Amino acid sequence: MSANGRTISGWKLFWLIGALVLAMSALILLLGPDPVEGLRSVIRATARTSFTLFLAAFVASSLATLVPNAFTRGLVRERRYVGLSFAFSHLVHFAAIVGYGALNPQFWPGRSALTNTPGTIGYVFILLLAATSFRYFSQRMTAAAWKRLHTIGIWVIAVIFGYSFFKRIPTMSALYAIPFSILCAAVAVRLVGKWAQATRRRQAQTRSSTRNTLNPHVLESL
Repeated sequence: MSANGRTISGWKLFWLIGALVLAMSALILLLGPDPVEGLRSVIRATARTSFTLFLAAFVASSLATLVPNAFTRGLVRERRYVGLSFAFSHLVHFAAIVGYGALNPQFWPGRSALTNTPGTIGYVFILLLAATSFRYFSQRMTAAAWKRLHTIGIWVIAVIFGYSFFKRIPTMSALYAIPFSILCAAVAVRLVGKWAQATRRRQAQTRSSTRNTLNPHVLESL
């Protein structure tokens, strides 16, 4: 991840992405015909930026396994900051929803607790994943618990994205089939990548066991 030959990484990458999301949202509000429609457009735009950033974090390690190159390895290195950028983008998305609901009195009464449940669950997991990306919280968890939380959390968020797109295909627009298909492809990439990683680990363990068996001096030195 570089610009003009200079690498942008770590917190610089996070602040750059965050600034771009804020600038985009501000520009949409300035160009909108009125605040209500402007906020509605911000909701749509930040949904897209959040989805893009989520996909990048979701498939990072699998892409690096299946298509190893400088970009995919860089994506793995910056996955934490890409994930935090996703959380920030979705925070802006949430702020736009709250603002839209405040200016449009018909919005919240038209939604039920059941309708809000997937989004609420998604935000809870986003908050948990973002918080445990910092050492203060991660050090208070075992490595196994941290990995379990992040694995479950990222899959829950993926399912919520998929559900959100799928339910809109028959009721709003067939164009929602595009992001739904992209998500399905990302799921396939992640599953194949994880399978490839597991296969390589098993092969490495088998080679190590074979070397130890064939070389008795190795066993004597243990």
